[in-house]
Amino acid sequence: MVDLLITLTQHEADANNVTIAFTMGNEALAKGYSAEIVLLSNAVALAQQHYDDKIDIGTPFKPLNELLPAFIQAGGKLKVCKACMIHNGVKEEDLIPESIIITAPDVIDLLMESKKSLQLN
Repeated sequence: MVDLLITLTQHEADANNVTIAFTMGNEALAKGYSAEIVLLSNAVALAQQHYDDKIDIGTPFKPLNELLPAFIQAGGKLKVCKACMIHNGVKEEDLIPESIIITAPDVIDLLMESKKSLQLN
């Protein structure tokens, strides 16, 4: 059971929500909570290698190419919707190695079993 489950549906078109999702995930991990981010819809693009270089909303926030690796290094899990990948033309071989591909039933289980959730759409 994860302490904080963050669901995200946006990519660079809503860089603010992307940045907030990873900032909050990192903050949860820093406070000793477990955290997972589920990428749905357009957000599956974020799991592609080097895609994080596209997002930097400026101070006081860190750029995504710092937030994403920090999230993973601190023990955060990055989960990516398989159907959304197919729909958006994102290929498994283009994902960062730490990505965990999941299905719709997995998303439901994660939502129902998490202690708290944050949805950024």
